[in-house]
Amino acid sequence: MSARPYRLAREQRVTRAVLGSLSIVLLAAACGDDYDDNYDPTEPPPPAATVVSASGAIATKVDEFRQLIGEPRNGGNVPGPATAGRREVTWDGVQSPNLNTDTFPGDFFHITTKLGLITATPGLGQRVSDNDFADLNAAFGDSFNAFSGAKTFAAVGSPVMDVTFRVAAGTAPAVVSAFGVVFADVDVVGATKLEAFDAAGKSLGVFDVAVRSDDTGHSFLGIKFASPIIARVRITSGNGALGAQAQDVTNGGATDLVVMDDFIYAEPQPQ
Repeated sequence: MSARPYRLAREQRVTRAVLGSLSIVLLAAACGDDYDDNYDPTEPPPPAATVVSASGAIATKVDEFRQLIGEPRNGGNVPGPATAGRREVTWDGVQSPNLNTDTFPGDFFHITTKLGLITATPGLGQRVSDNDFADLNAAFGDSFNAFSGAKTFAAVGSPVMDVTFRVAAGTAPAVVSAFGVVFADVDVVGATKLEAFDAAGKSLGVFDVAVRSDDTGHSFLGIKFASPIIARVRITSGNGALGAQAQDVTNGGATDLVVMDDFIYAEPQPQ
């Protein structure tokens, strides 16, 4: 081989090596944009959840979720932890002065009705309505429909709410194996969701709620794990805050306003 072809072949090999190294650098840089600083490859993934989801005529799926958790339905007169069953909040027992006001107490279903559930919102408050929130805005009466009874529930001033648990009729922090919510008027894909967390604050997954599929506007989402590991659930109801001046997308507004009805959850167990 003459010197010139040898030099040319060597230069080609060097060029390919440089380009290969540059490709690796560029790939690493591109991946770095999505890199999670908290990612630990040795940490096992969260356990899988059984998900029950429906929209439209949701009653059958709601009953399916109840049966998945198990009987009986433990009322506020049953101290916890019960050996089996579930708890339910339907809001229909709420009366004045806690009705149609933004000051509904977040510990109502822990202190007043002893079901072991506490709600908290970073917004202006929480509200139980007996008129589909039409007293806030007349248009809401056509947008929101109750699933059971006549009363519905919403965070006011924020679409975000956190639910935590206590042993029913006790004070000890608790965990549950399952949690589900009935929603009214979910219009935007991915805007309404549940995120569950364990006692250490680790996310157990984000679960999207199905959009409405008929005029009733109801959607349901329930999640169940094999053991009681849910210490907190963050509920995101749409992407807009409920308020007197708010306008839903179905009425020409820019945000998806969503309210809630039944909460269904497994018997709270001590952490």
